[in-house]
Amino acid sequence: MTTVGYPVPPQMMANEKEHRRQIAQALGNALAGKVNAVTEVTLAANVTTTTFTDARIGANTFFGFQPLTANAAGALSGLYVSSQANGVATLTHSSASSVDRTFRVLLIG
Repeated sequence: MTTVGYPVPPQMMANEKEHRRQIAQALGNALAGKVNAVTEVTLAANVTTTTFTDARIGANTFFGFQPLTANAAGALSGLYVSSQANGVATLTHSSASSVDRTFRVLLIG
């Protein structure tokens, strides 16, 4: 699993001017669509479920899947989130021997 990360300012800093600068930068990044909401997952081979673990997953998280390989594109139509809870989701999909069914995943909520 790969996560693209953008700096998140701490809640408190002794240097208030630097703290405001970091908050402004983070807000500018968010308004430009650069938020820490993307990761990658590869479907497990030869089984019909894959456990997906990420601290950002909650009971109401939305998952957006972007296939990154031809085999992932073929698996997209049968891919769904069959259960989810804080920190974990189960992805249900077709069984295939392919080991490159990799998706970029958008996690919102």
